Amino acid sequence: MALSLELLKVPMQRTFIIGDVHGCLSELEALVARAGVTADDQLIFVGDLVAKGPDSQGVVQFAREHKARAVLGNHDDHLLSAHHGGPAGKHHTEVEKTLKKADWQYLEALPLFIELPEAAAVVVHAGLLPGVALDKQPRHLLLNLRSIRDDGSGSTRLDAEPWASQWRGPQRVFFGHDAVRGLQKYRHALGLDTGCVYGKQLTGVWLHDRQVVSVKAERTWQQPKGGE
Repeated sequence: MALSLELLKVPMQRTFIIGDVHGCLSELEALVARAGVTADDQLIFVGDLVAKGPDSQGVVQFAREHKARAVLGNHDDHLLSAHHGGPAGKHHTEVEKTLKKADWQYLEALPLFIELPEAAAVVVHAGLLPGVALDKQPRHLLLNLRSIRDDGSGSTRLDAEPWASQWRGPQRVFFGHDAVRGLQKYRHALGLDTGCVYGKQLTGVWLHDRQVVSVKAERTWQQPKGGE
């Protein structure tokens, strides 16, 4: 009986899911502090840890040191492509020079999605096509989906209804990528990209009670372009 009582005292691990950070380390630290995250809590990022903001290396190092889980974002993917000799823009090339061996190992291991069966939830960077099995989702849409056209096909643009408005579950999806639409709240989906790097907010949510927490950006680190 004594053992059972001791087991009852062990706290259940809480999970805090964080939207697109884009190298905004100071805002990330502020968000974690405001949310009251402790060393016993699990952090999960919805992808796009890097690029556009001031300290991509610092964000990846933060994730590593906190043993955080994360899914691959399209900008993380662009950075990895540049690291392996693929085409890259100037900013991704600059970020590439700052990362350490352990940072690359962390990014290389990122999955396209994370299932959280204990909460009947999934974390993905951009989105999911309704009616398509998780393991059959197209890779480029997992990283870039924004909308669902009338014919049911996915679009990476803001040219139709938000994909999350069409998602009927049963799993609840936590995602990022769509800074233009900002915080998106639907019955079975929650979009967490609130445009921190564009001078807006960095947002996270507690998995257990769906409490949303946000902090303001310190400044506008990059001006948004169309479709961002």
